[in-house]
Amino acid sequence: MRALWLAQGEFNPPGAGDFNLPPIFAGVTKPMVLIVLSVIIIAVFFLMASSRLKIVPSRFQFAAESVYDFGRNNIAREQIGSKDFMPFVPLILALFTFILVNNIFGIIPLIQFPTMSHIGFPLALSILIVYPIYHGVGFRRHGFLGYLKHQLVPPGAPKPIYLLLTPIEFFSKFIMNPITLAIRVFAAMFAGHLILLVFTLAGEYLLLEAGGILKGVSVISFAFAIAMTFLEALIQVLQAYIFALLAANYIGSALATEH
Repeated sequence: MRALWLAQGEFNPPGAGDFNLPPIFAGVTKPMVLIVLSVIIIAVFFLMASSRLKIVPSRFQFAAESVYDFGRNNIAREQIGSKDFMPFVPLILALFTFILVNNIFGIIPLIQFPTMSHIGFPLALSILIVYPIYHGVGFRRHGFLGYLKHQLVPPGAPKPIYLLLTPIEFFSKFIMNPITLAIRVFAAMFAGHLILLVFTLAGEYLLLEAGGILKGVSVISFAFAIAMTFLEALIQVLQAYIFALLAANYIGSALATEH
């Protein structure tokens, strides 16, 4: 690789430091602005789509109804159950669309930054929103001791095994679940954006700075960048779906009458 760096200068590959963007003004950073922008985009989208509802929907109304139907039926109903899912549809739909828009920012020209590649944002969604909600509804339905038993005591296991399984279940359900929920989307967005940076900046360096045949290699680098952009778009949608799906699954397991 180092041979590719040598020409008029040296290629400095992108790293984690490239995600620490300087403030735009008064301590406000680009990710903060994008978070607010995503909320505005989602609100305007659904308000415009629902302002003039028709029996025969327009394309815009059909797109909004499709997103709502996907969050309502394919995520909330399937994971929480037809008896309990309705109160949680707004939450699941909001999580899905919010993460989706912030992920897609990573491939939009001029923006080109997936907000969820900053670990603080998915952690806030997981620990401050999803975690208290799904444990809260579980405690409310089963009672304090009933919910702990529901979550920590595997049915049918021999009692001596409880000494081993109960700490593992507690660590998994009350500590690791919210952390892994956030890490999934963060790691995918961070790694995907870093890969795009590597291919794009390497192609630019080879084209502008390298000599001879190495300039032609820049075409390969740019081609990989384009291919990875399409793959990244798929992953961005998939990660938004997985986050909302797991959030609904946690709520469904907390409400379930059987472990």
